[in-house]
Amino acid sequence: MSIYAIEPIQTLLAGNTYPGRGIIIGKTPSGKKAAAAYFIMGRSANSRNRIFAERDGAVYTEPFDASKVEDPSLIIYAAIRRLDNRLIVTNGDQTDTIYDGLLAGKSFSQALTARRFEPDPPNLTPRISGMLTFSEGDVSYDMSILKSADPEGTACNRFTYSYAALSGLGHFLHTYVRDGNPIPTFQGEPERVAIPEDVDDFTRQIWDALDENNRISLYVRYIDLTTLAEENRLVNKNR
Repeated sequence: MSIYAIEPIQTLLAGNTYPGRGIIIGKTPSGKKAAAAYFIMGRSANSRNRIFAERDGAVYTEPFDASKVEDPSLIIYAAIRRLDNRLIVTNGDQTDTIYDGLLAGKSFSQALTARRFEPDPPNLTPRISGMLTFSEGDVSYDMSILKSADPEGTACNRFTYSYAALSGLGHFLHTYVRDGNPIPTFQGEPERVAIPEDVDDFTRQIWDALDENNRISLYVRYIDLTTLAEENRLVNKNR
């Protein structure tokens, strides 16, 4: 297979019951819009007790039933925030770390030096992050994964990828390779994924490809590169 192959999201997710949480960033085939998507999945009752909610241009994970929350520390956070010409999307509260770091004059990767993988042994779930930067009618984007260097969580390995956005191409980063015990963390570079022109098509493609038992919530945002107008789609299994 060509190293430049671009796969539809259905192919990348086919037969995978638990890729965990996932970030997709890219550009539509026409080159007119940027695309960003974030989904969450869950196996435990605590993880499944979540929804996405929009407030003031940001997207938050919230409990569906507050009375059933066991441990909010790793499941309740701002997943998507906007700062000037940048859009941040992550799988944890490092969204705020990046946001505050940018305000302090740090770069995306510099801000993340303060963070590690999640403290949830034996899985040691990676922290995955992305940031879109809009400039002069175009977009570029960065992605990051912070993962354990060994099964004991002795040290953190940090990987950052910077992309010049190409029409019709996106990159897909998820926390796990597949289900397991412990769950194996994502390996290699972000996967090359096809970005369709229509936001509703992409939303359906992602949601339908995710395992029906474990999918929880999905958020997709398309941004017009000329006007910065947004098209947002939110899907919650629990609502």
